[in-house]
Amino acid sequence: MLGKNEKSLNLSINDLILYCIHSIVSNNEECSFDRLVKECFTLFPESIEFTRYPIWPDSRKLDRPLRFLRNQRLIIGEPKTFFILTQEGEKKAFELSKLLKQGKLL
Repeated sequence: MLGKNEKSLNLSINDLILYCIHSIVSNNEECSFDRLVKECFTLFPESIEFTRYPIWPDSRKLDRPLRFLRNQRLIIGEPKTFFILTQEGEKKAFELSKLLKQGKLL
């Protein structure tokens, strides 16, 4: 779990989502919306928790960032199916992975 640490690296929710999709797909899993919510909440709970109920993820916090990532052509997919990274998204996610591991945050 990163919590406040990802903020010190200036990672946006978009970056965290890209990393989580990369993480899921790297484990040979399909990245469904439910699986993505779980991964984001497991690794970065403070980024998607409910304000009043921090032990639960607020999946609505992924809606706009997912649309933004699709518009930027970094991901393909939608909540009813599954998500994959485009070639450009994969490059960015790989760089994020190196950054997070280099900082020993993951």
